[in-house]
Amino acid sequence: MKVLLHHPARETSIKGPKRVGQVLTELDILPDTVLVIRGDELIPEDELVGDAETIEVRPVISGGSRGSRALP
Repeated sequence: MKVLLHHPARETSIKGPKRVGQVLTELDILPDTVLVIRGDELIPEDELVGDAETIEVRPVISGGSRGSRALP
């Protein structure tokens, strides 16, 4: 399967079929730190990905609003 990674942007190939969790382990990526996407859908760790498929691994990015303050 083709795996598209971000931050840094790169592409790699992994022999499939494999579950998403296995792919992340092979790439030494912690599952809680990324979102895995196939086409337009998020896929869970237990989802099987075929050898001819492409998945995208994007980092989870979170943030708050700047300048926010607690209400009295």
